Amino acid sequence: MKIELEHISKNYGRKRVLRDVSVLAESGTCVGILGGNGCGKSTLLSVLAGIRKASSGRFLCDDRDVFKDRRLRSQIIGYVPQGTPLVEELSARDNLLIFYKPKELERELERGTLKLLGIDEYINVPVRKMSGGMKKRLSIGCAVANHPKLLILDEPSAALDLICKESIQGYLRAYKRNGGAILLATHDEEELKLCDKWYILKRGVAMPYSYDGDVAKLIRNF
Repeated sequence: MKIELEHISKNYGRKRVLRDVSVLAESGTCVGILGGNGCGKSTLLSVLAGIRKASSGRFLCDDRDVFKDRRLRSQIIGYVPQGTPLVEELSARDNLLIFYKPKELERELERGTLKLLGIDEYINVPVRKMSGGMKKRLSIGCAVANHPKLLILDEPSAALDLICKESIQGYLRAYKRNGGAILLATHDEEELKLCDKWYILKRGVAMPYSYDGDVAKLIRNF
């Protein structure tokens, strides 16, 4: 599978947040979208996920334009935003049942993705009583219910403890090994290491970047 973002722009009235974003991702790889606060990373990911509409450009999956095919988007994309897209009053199980059939849910909890994410350990806990890490893992579990080929994540490890970060990163490594493609907005040093390719989003343009492990140098390019 090949994912191509071609000349994507996004305007809010006269304000142009994204000017010309072109990015390439392939199966089994993770692409890091980097940049300072307010540079448009979250806007870009929400456009790709269908939350916002692009002003121009194309989003191709094996030469099919995802922007023009809602069904294709729902089939191939899993999206994990910065916030918590969960029903606070419901338990983990009830949130998951919005996305999974009962038998499939039990199978995933026993030996599948949800087991890998550790969600089986708090399956009956209401969301309002969960830690940030528990909520984030549950959000990922909901996002991958349709076995997406492309997983889009907006700073998934932000403000989480080391154990939760490792759990999420372990899942992302497994997702890559199984042939999935990842678009990841991040500032986290360990998540940067997960990436195979990096782009810095600056003044609305995505510029390829060769990350060599020097975070200070990276930040100077923001």
